[in-house]
Amino acid sequence: MATPAAQAAGGRTQLDLDPNRQTRYWRTLLWLLRHFRPYRGWLAVAVVAMLAYSGTVVALPWTVKQAIDQLLATPGNDLLGFAAGVGLFGLVAAARFATGLVHSRTMVTISEWVVLDIRTRLVAHVQRLSMPFYDRNQVGQIMSRVQNDVEQLADSLWILTLSTASFVSVIGIAAAMLAMDALLAGITLAFVALLIPSLALWRRIAHRPIRRAQETIAEVNSSIQENVAGIRVVQSLNRQQENIRGFRGVNRDNLDATLRSARFRYGLWPSVELLAALALAFIILVIGQGIGASLSVGLLVAFALYIERLFEPIRDLTGEFGQLTRALVATDRAAELLEVEPEVRTAPDPAALPRVSGRVRYEHVHFAYEPGQPVLHDINVAVEPGETVAVVGPTGSGKTTFVSLLMRLYDVTSGRITVDGQDLRDVTLDSLTRQIGIVPQEPFLFSATVRENIRHNRTDLTDRAIIDAAQATGAHAFISRLPDGYDTVLEERGGNLSVGQRQLISFARAVARDPRILILDEATANVDTETELHIQQALHRLLRGRTSVVIAHRLSTVRNADRILVFDDGRLVEQGTHEELLARRGLYHSLYARSVLSPEADTS
Repeated sequence: MATPAAQAAGGRTQLDLDPNRQTRYWRTLLWLLRHFRPYRGWLAVAVVAMLAYSGTVVALPWTVKQAIDQLLATPGNDLLGFAAGVGLFGLVAAARFATGLVHSRTMVTISEWVVLDIRTRLVAHVQRLSMPFYDRNQVGQIMSRVQNDVEQLADSLWILTLSTASFVSVIGIAAAMLAMDALLAGITLAFVALLIPSLALWRRIAHRPIRRAQETIAEVNSSIQENVAGIRVVQSLNRQQENIRGFRGVNRDNLDATLRSARFRYGLWPSVELLAALALAFIILVIGQGIGASLSVGLLVAFALYIERLFEPIRDLTGEFGQLTRALVATDRAAELLEVEPEVRTAPDPAALPRVSGRVRYEHVHFAYEPGQPVLHDINVAVEPGETVAVVGPTGSGKTTFVSLLMRLYDVTSGRITVDGQDLRDVTLDSLTRQIGIVPQEPFLFSATVRENIRHNRTDLTDRAIIDAAQATGAHAFISRLPDGYDTVLEERGGNLSVGQRQLISFARAVARDPRILILDEATANVDTETELHIQQALHRLLRGRTSVVIAHRLSTVRNADRILVFDDGRLVEQGTHEELLARRGLYHSLYARSVLSPEADTS
C-alpha cells in the first residue's frame, strides 16, 4: 500500500539521497580515517609492521647485489662471502614474511571493528530518521546503503591499507635506486611519471560509471525486497511472470552498469604492464652497454629486481585504485545516509512530559507531505480527558494524517498540537510516546517471545503486569495454550499466530503501557466475530478514563463514541454524536446510509 506521502505525490517515490552526487574523495577518506581513532594502539602496531615490511622489500634486491658482487669481485670466488650474502637474503625474506603477516592480520582486525562500528551507527541512525524520509525513499535503497555499501566500505579499508603499503614501498625503492645510480633511477622513474596523467584522467571519467553501478545494485535490492515482502499479494494475483520480467529489466541494467564500471576499473592494468616491460628493456640495454666499465653485474640484477619491485606495487596501486574508487563511492553513499537529519525535531531544551490527563488540542493545524500540496487545512479540535472521539471520512480525507501528527510521526506545517497545554515540539519524544498507546489495523509483531512483544520497549514492566494486560484484553487464554506460553518465540511478523491472536497481543502491548491517550486504527476490522466480541468487551473497560481516538472504517463501530469527527478532503466538515450527525443529513449521513446498504463498505 502506498504511503500517504506517495499518494500525495501521485504515487511517485522520491529519493532525498542524491544518486548523482560527486564523490568527495579526500573528504570521504578523512571521514573514514576518523573511525580508526578508537584503535590507535593497534593502528600504531600495523604502521610499524608496514614500514618494516616496506623496508624488507627495498632491502632484498640490495642483498642480491651485494652477494653477486662479492662472488664476482673476489679472486677464486669467495663462496663464504657469497653464503653470508645468501644468509642475509634469507633473514630479510623471513622478516618480510613476518612483518607482512603482522601488518595484514592487524589491519584485518581493525577494519572489521571499524565496519562493525559504522554499521551499528547506520542502523541506529536510520531508526531515528523521521517518517517523511521513509515516505520518499524505498526500503531496498536504504538497505543497500546499510548492507552492500558497508561491505564495500570494508573493502575500502583493506585496499587503503594495501595501497599505503604499496606507496611506501614505491618511495623506498625509488630512494634505493637513486642511491645506487641516479641516471638509471631517473630513466626508470620517467616511465613511472607517464602514468600520472593517465590516472588523473581515469579518475575524472570513471566516477559516474562506478557510482551508477552502485545505484543499480541498490535498485536490484529494492526490487527483491518489494517482491519478497509482497509475495502473498503477488501469488494471489498471479503476478509472478510480470514481476520476473520487471526484475529481469532491473537486473540487466545492473549488469550493463557493472560491466561498464569494470571496463574503467581494469582499463589501466595493460598500460602499467607495458610501461614496466619497456622500462626493464631500456635499463637492461643501458646497463648492458656499461657492464665492465662503471656498471657491475650485481647492479644489473639489482636494478632488474628493483624495476620489478617498483612496478609490482604500482601495478597493485593501479588495480587497487579502481577498487578503491569503487569502495570510496560506496563509503560516500554510507556517509551520505549518516548526514541525513531527522525532520521531526524537538526544541533545543525539551521538557519531559509529566503524567498527563489527556487533554488534546489541534490549533489551526495545516499539514502537507509535499510543499504546495496540503493534506490538512486549518484543523481545530479539542478533545477532553477521558473522551472517546471517532474519526471518519472517505478515502484520502486525512484521517490517518490527523492521528499521525498526534504521535509526532510528522510535524505540523503550521499551527500546533498540544497535550495538557504542552506543544508536542517542546517535549521529549520518549516522554510523549510513553503516554500514547496505539493498536493498528495490521499489528506488527517482532521475531521474539510473546512476553517480549507485549513488553516492547518498556523494560520496567514486570511479568505480572504483562499477564494482567493479556488478561484484560482476552489474550491470556490462547497465550497459555501456546507450546511455551509467554516464552513462545513468534515467527516473522507473528506468522505462527492467527490474525485475531496477533491483534490481541497488540492490544495487550498497548494496555501494558497504561497510556493516557489510546489510538485505535479500526483495531477489530480484521478479526473474527468471536475475537471482536472479546475486544469490544475489553474496550469498555480499557477506554474508561482514557482519551481515545478511533479511526473508523466501519461506521457501525463508532455509534457509541462521545463525538465523531467527519473529514473530507483534508477538512473537518462535521462533528457531533452519531444521532446529531444523522439528523444533519450531511456527509456522515451519506456515509452511514451507504454502510447500512452495504455493511462491508469501507470508508478508509
